[in-house]
Amino acid sequence: MDSGWYTTMKPSFRDEWMALPHKEVQQIHEKIKLLEQDPTPDAKVKKQLKHLHPRLHRIRSGHYRIFYTFEKPHVSLLALRRRDDDTYDEEIDAEFLGGLVPELRLAQPGIPGWEAPYTNEPTAKRLPQPITEELLTRLQIPGEYFPRLVHLQTEDDLLDCPDVPSAVLDKLLEYMFPRPLQQVMQQPDLHVQHLDDLLRFKEGELISFLLKLSPEQEKYVNWGMKASGPTLLKGLPGTGKSTIALYRVRSIIAELRKQGRDDIRILFTTYTNALINSSLQLLEQLLGTDIRFVDVQTADRVAIKLLSHAGRTPHIMNDSEMNTLLQHAIQKTRFDGSEQQKQSQKQTIEQMSLDYLLQEINQVIVARQLHTLKDYLTAARPGRKLPLRGIQRRAVWSIFETLQQSLAQQGKITWRQARAMAEAYVAQGAYTQFYDAVIIDEAQDLDPSSLRLLVHLCKQSNRIFVTADANQSIYGSGFNWSDVHQDLKFQGRTAILHANYRSTREIGEAAQNYLAEGALDTDTEERLYVNNGPQPIMRRIQDQRQQLQLLVSFFRQARSAYRMSSGACAVLCPTIKSGRAIAEDFTRQGLDATFMTGQELDLKRSCIKVITLRSAKGLEFPIVALAGFLESTWHTTMPHTPSDEEREEYLSLERRTMFVGMTRAMRALLVVTPEDSTSPLMQGFDRQYWNVGEQS
Repeated sequence: MDSGWYTTMKPSFRDEWMALPHKEVQQIHEKIKLLEQDPTPDAKVKKQLKHLHPRLHRIRSGHYRIFYTFEKPHVSLLALRRRDDDTYDEEIDAEFLGGLVPELRLAQPGIPGWEAPYTNEPTAKRLPQPITEELLTRLQIPGEYFPRLVHLQTEDDLLDCPDVPSAVLDKLLEYMFPRPLQQVMQQPDLHVQHLDDLLRFKEGELISFLLKLSPEQEKYVNWGMKASGPTLLKGLPGTGKSTIALYRVRSIIAELRKQGRDDIRILFTTYTNALINSSLQLLEQLLGTDIRFVDVQTADRVAIKLLSHAGRTPHIMNDSEMNTLLQHAIQKTRFDGSEQQKQSQKQTIEQMSLDYLLQEINQVIVARQLHTLKDYLTAARPGRKLPLRGIQRRAVWSIFETLQQSLAQQGKITWRQARAMAEAYVAQGAYTQFYDAVIIDEAQDLDPSSLRLLVHLCKQSNRIFVTADANQSIYGSGFNWSDVHQDLKFQGRTAILHANYRSTREIGEAAQNYLAEGALDTDTEERLYVNNGPQPIMRRIQDQRQQLQLLVSFFRQARSAYRMSSGACAVLCPTIKSGRAIAEDFTRQGLDATFMTGQELDLKRSCIKVITLRSAKGLEFPIVALAGFLESTWHTTMPHTPSDEEREEYLSLERRTMFVGMTRAMRALLVVTPEDSTSPLMQGFDRQYWNVGEQS
């Protein structure tokens, strides 16, 4: 008989369950069955620990104690803790409740004695028990890693162990150093669809468990399924938009199956290759054999496949080639009109930076598919702060025409052109293999051509589901949905998520405060947070040596406080050059770190990942530092910006880029800025939100 209770569990419980000796498994499994029948205290084996936390309970099971919370209809399993013969229940309860907010102490460069914590290494903490092959087998750790692991003796050995995936190290850390229950309670819940799945997981028959959606997230999985048009789900970083998009796929398949369909085609698309890979893995887990109905691709990959289908396999010009070609186009272009008009057009181009001119051509002319000068003269330019009058637009159009001719002569096209060509190919009716539904995740960074293409590929506009957050837009300059396509009108079909499940309140509010001047979406919706932690830290440094000392200290403290391996850590940098330099500095300090480009990104590696701020889009890491600004133009007053409007637009874009980097952090965040910086990007760290240390 169904009791109406369903089991979920925290990752900590999952890992502790895996480490159980086989003789204990069945007994604990039976106790969990009792909880699913009725989790309320009975003054016998089930007890409320209200003196520790009003929601915390535990049930006895031989030498073990199962800690849990419950709220109809879910029982959440938190942790499994062993009670030794010489301890009392009250002692184990108090010991493992622990603190909610780990303390991170970073000294301020320039203060006398600040280097002392870095030069005197603390005594290494020994592991509470040896790592044996039996333990590793119970934890389902592949045998190939046994030789590296069985000889480890200290916590630092485990945190820094090279050539072992971070997921493996984190299992061992969880077992050796159980988290305080206050930290465990902040972990996400995982679905346990059937209690016997726990046994299957233990035996290696089940790969893993799926993330449980919150009630707020759950209602948007099926929301607007029978609407008259597309639906848009907005939300700040960490609100779970992408997770809901994944579950939306499952709901659409179920709905189409009710209609007797078994020839279903769904397109799931998001911006980066890294997100595509992780989304595919989650969909395979969520859908099982139904994954055959889903095509998981970036929008650019969709465009390239369509052009290949049309027999027009493109040769894409890279950024460096494009800059050179644009400079040549500027030199070759001869403007029309009177001498005064010619001079005015020439001055327009001279007063515009190369980057801004290229953005104008790409984001306004090509992406919006403006085919004539007349179209361009009347086109809206949302997000472009530099006003362009008629004569100025004529100048840009002349450069654009020269550039097109040069591209044609070389037999190459830009990414923007490839997207526009693919969209035109489908719009003209030359392609007929449409999708039953299209899910567009992270839509704020797709240009209008890509969005139009995706709309054309969907059979029915009411099966288009879009997630977006304008304030995470780091590639485009903004657009109006209805200007992109007549089907992209979301009146009455827009929802907003409020609860942040990724970052702590402290990180989320500090990042929002920093963003204020660069925000595109200024809605003052209430922000809710599930997790709390230490204030994010900002420190100013004079040179690379001080930067390295701060980063090393920060990562060592944060990894120890949160019991996480190096794989939980990331440094986000403004440029490839600064990223490579930091990775090399770490290596010389004995820390395993690797610089990774967006194409090379390997989230499973156990090293500290050093990546550019733009490559971090859509990713998340428990421990994050933003650094590498010493030799970047980001920390100076921006060069090559002749106008205030262009400079303002640039700063707004890069402020959003910094905001995206900050919101990749889940638990601990450090921002390292140059002491002598004059850039507004390196300002805005309000002491109310940021731990900025003492002034030197």
